[in-house]
Amino acid sequence: MSEIFGIALPLKNPTLIFGVVMAIILLSPLIFKKLHIPSIIGLILAGVILGPYGLNLLAHDESFNLFGRVGLLYIMFLSGIEIDINDFKKNRYKSIIFGMYTFLIPMGLGILSGMYILNFSFITSTLLASMYASHTLMTYPIVSRYGVAKSQAVNITIGGTIVTVTLSLIILAAIAGMYKGTVNTFFWIRFILMTTLFCLFVLLVIPRIASWFFKRFSDSVLQYSFVLATVALASFLAELVGMEGILGAFLVGLSLNKLIPNLSPLMSRINFVGNALFIPFFLISVGMLVDVRVFANGYEALLVAFVMTAIATLSKWLAAWAGQKTFGMNKVERDMIFGLSNAQAAATLAAVMIGYNIILPDGSHLLNENVLNGTIVMILVTCLISSIVTEKAAQQLSATKEVDIDQTTPERILIPLSNPNTCDSLMELAVLMKEQKGSNIYALSVMQNEEQSEHAKNILERAVKIGAATDNHVEMLTCIDLNPANGIRETAESKNITDIVIGLHERMRNNDSVFGAIFNTLLKSVTQSIYIYHKTQPINTIKRILVAVPAHAERESGFLGWYDRLRQLSMQMGAKVCFYANEETTRILRMLCNRKQRGLVGAQFNELNDWEDFLVIAKAIKSNDMLVVIQARKATASYHPLFAQMPKLLEEFFINNCFIVIYPRQDGTLEENGIIFNTMAQSPNGDFNFIRRLRMYIAKRKKTRYERKQNS
Repeated sequence: MSEIFGIALPLKNPTLIFGVVMAIILLSPLIFKKLHIPSIIGLILAGVILGPYGLNLLAHDESFNLFGRVGLLYIMFLSGIEIDINDFKKNRYKSIIFGMYTFLIPMGLGILSGMYILNFSFITSTLLASMYASHTLMTYPIVSRYGVAKSQAVNITIGGTIVTVTLSLIILAAIAGMYKGTVNTFFWIRFILMTTLFCLFVLLVIPRIASWFFKRFSDSVLQYSFVLATVALASFLAELVGMEGILGAFLVGLSLNKLIPNLSPLMSRINFVGNALFIPFFLISVGMLVDVRVFANGYEALLVAFVMTAIATLSKWLAAWAGQKTFGMNKVERDMIFGLSNAQAAATLAAVMIGYNIILPDGSHLLNENVLNGTIVMILVTCLISSIVTEKAAQQLSATKEVDIDQTTPERILIPLSNPNTCDSLMELAVLMKEQKGSNIYALSVMQNEEQSEHAKNILERAVKIGAATDNHVEMLTCIDLNPANGIRETAESKNITDIVIGLHERMRNNDSVFGAIFNTLLKSVTQSIYIYHKTQPINTIKRILVAVPAHAERESGFLGWYDRLRQLSMQMGAKVCFYANEETTRILRMLCNRKQRGLVGAQFNELNDWEDFLVIAKAIKSNDMLVVIQARKATASYHPLFAQMPKLLEEFFINNCFIVIYPRQDGTLEENGIIFNTMAQSPNGDFNFIRRLRMYIAKRKKTRYERKQNS
């Protein structure tokens, strides 16, 4: 036992150990960032240097075993929950093909190299090959930073990640299960049956339980605790049926994917705690297992590290090349696929740790120390290569990507707040429906006098906290006006607001409208899009969005605006969109849903030729559905006299469902009475021109089909 400054090493004081670990977590990214090395590598190297085989400052005791295990489960859980299911559905066939490429090629090369170069057994070589087959999207933040996350190459790689990681974990679970019992016919029957039941429970039962819990408990601490408990339960059940716990954590991430939107406060807490505590503990604990002295004992350790790194990199490049040739991509897209899929981390670390902990009958490890050390070298090299290649490819894709000429104006969302009970729901809706990262959110309180300033301050601070929980800046605004609608209008004009989100009016008298008198005044005085939101259950538990669209809605200048908001909302919620519209409007919506820039996966279309048949939706709507009604101001292209009855219809038939009533933006002139006459004014951002081009294209197609029919 050594000493430093009179303190015995390794450290025993829990407070001092925790302080050292926090210092490592703080300083490692700062130091290695200057060297352009990913922070994950810095944490592993810190564990190597300060661990028992380095300076012996920290011992690999039970605390590191506990936090390291939780961190491993956390990594796999995040891998499942952060996958974009919509992108996978959009490119599912290409993703499956690439997923098989990036699984089978590393498996084949890995088994051959393990058996004939490293002289390992077939089982050991198979486990080693599964490590090559899996990959971690370590360099995805680079892609996001350059704004090319929606490119086809990125989407295909993300989808392929689901395929290859799942197959790799199944192989890992099967091999681990073989060493926990006798391998015979009964073992395989039991293994397949128990695995099937386990997967059905995690993928079908747990989401229902989670949906029930989220509906009844809105407390953020309770929701986070529920998620962690679910991860622990699934991991334990996975081990109970003979698999590894990491597969359970990964499947829980997939099952809760739609219930935890990426921009929700709950997702922010999950990411924060994991990245700040559990995952760094795991990475440091992995580094502490590495004995660098092994490399000095002979050429074998160096050979294993070289072969592992070379095979992992070569196989991933061949998979990217095969994908390029199959899908007709260019060199830059191939480099993007290779850069994203080459980095080894989460599942690779899981596999090597599990293989190292499996003790064979002769007392040796299934994966020995040479493989453990070689894995760390492989992770270091592949992450470096991945970072360099992805950075270069992202720069090239960013320079050549198409500009969306139809993109709407920058989002600036205003949320007038007066009722504390609706503050959370309105903020949640605004955060989920905004698409642009630079979007501004403004929380407004209109006071009638200074005596209301304390109430205004409290509710606005609440809005700021909700925004901060999702990494969104919320600007607090106050104004004094006896007419709240006038205060909202003046604020909207001064801040160049594009969208106004308000809550449903609380009726004080029987003859009150659920929209409220303030809304009627506001509708006549502003041209911005207005969203009236009524919440009955957490928005993340919504399964479908039923959208009622009036005839000629595509002629309104704000048509693309509300479509983009619903598209973003659907993507965040993981909910399907079902449109109800007439034939002409449906054609436009279909083309929008199929567009590369504004695509909407899995959209459904139903006939609604006459607005008098609006209540047909009341028969189709279910408890976990949200209704969205597109309305229009008077004297506009899509206005219908029955719109005046909408408050009564919503209150009578849909009050138990979540619903949003949308009045699209109008680019026209406001007369003194507030009615818009210039309904066909050209939108400054080209939205109307875009719709006109779509209509002309549809007319041309109809004419071509008619001529072909006549000729035949």
